[in-house]
Order: sequence, then C-alpha cells, then structure tokens
Amino acid sequence: MTLFSAPHDAWSHRTRIVLAEKGIPVEIIDVEPGRLPEDLLDLNPYHSVPTLVDRDLVLYDSRVIIEYLDERFPHPPLMPVDPVSRAQTRLMLHRLERDWYVAAAVLDAGQDRDGQAACRKELRETVMQSADLFKLKPYFLSTEFTLVDATLAPILWRLPHWGIDLPAAQAQPIMRYAQRVFSRPGFRTSLSVAEQAMRG
Repeated sequence: MTLFSAPHDAWSHRTRIVLAEKGIPVEIIDVEPGRLPEDLLDLNPYHSVPTLVDRDLVLYDSRVIIEYLDERFPHPPLMPVDPVSRAQTRLMLHRLERDWYVAAAVLDAGQDRDGQAACRKELRETVMQSADLFKLKPYFLSTEFTLVDATLAPILWRLPHWGIDLPAAQAQPIMRYAQRVFSRPGFRTSLSVAEQAMRG
C-alpha cells in the first residue's frame, strides 16, 4: 500500500492519522506542490493528494480513503456500527469539511491578506461555537476515537500555525480534548517533519 501525501496539508494528515491509528503498514511518498511524481500524474486524473494505492485500487479523495481504510481494516473500528450513528458521523464529517477544511484551504494558500484575515476570524468563531460539544465525552461526541477525531485533529493542530489563538477560559474543553488526541501514539506517528515544526 502506498500513500502519496503532502507533508503539510490537513487532508493528507487525517489520512495518515487513520493509517497510524490502525497500524497499517504503508509507504508514504511526500509530494510538494508543483512537483508531482509521474506515478501520481498517471494514477490520479485530478493530480491531488492524498492518493492511496492498494494493489490495483487507486483512491484520491481523503474521505473516500479514510472510510475505505476503516472498512478494509476493521480493527479498531473508527465508525459506529449502526446505520443511524454512521449517517450522523458522515454528516459531521461533511460539516467539518464544509466549515473547517474550506477555511484551511484558504489559510494554506497564503494569498489575499483580507480574505485570510476574514477566514481566520471565521474559523476561530466556528471552532469556539463547538466548545460545549467537547465537554460531553472523551472524544468528539464519542467514548472512542473515530474518523471525526481524525478529521478534527489536523485543524486544531494547525491553529497556532495560522495565527489563531483561542480564548483561554472559554476554550478549556477544546484544549483538553486536543491534548488528549495529540498525546495518542497514532497521532504522534502521523506527524510529518513539517507538521512537527508547526508547533516548534
């Protein structure tokens, strides 16, 4: 199994978290913007990362990849078993991609200062609106680590890198949650050198 992965983007990071949490052996090929390997150009019509190659199967959407990995390697499960909870998890993943990951793309692009400032403010407010939800269970609305946590963690890890400071008092539940996730062996293993440098 091979993963073409950008060492700094949140989409690749969440895929690496799932791989690490499940202990899946994988060859990771770091891909820098504008310097795509020929193999990737041939395999993925969108020339995007992450791209996963598993024998003859090529997957190139991070959500498709992480759900495939959870089904292909069912232990430990990172999705609920029952259909209603699975649907709710998928809806939460969709919301995070729309509300958090769209902002991440703007902030990572590093262009349009006014747009970045507005995006930084909007992401900060969106994260803070969820503060009470982080109090309810050890992981996000769950007693176990799930694909939602694997999706939240890359964004929370990058907040200081993007210059987003959360208000200390109100953000306590978020910070406690973040430390719980960041201390997991799978998360530590998932970090690229570039991502480690984001937190000094």
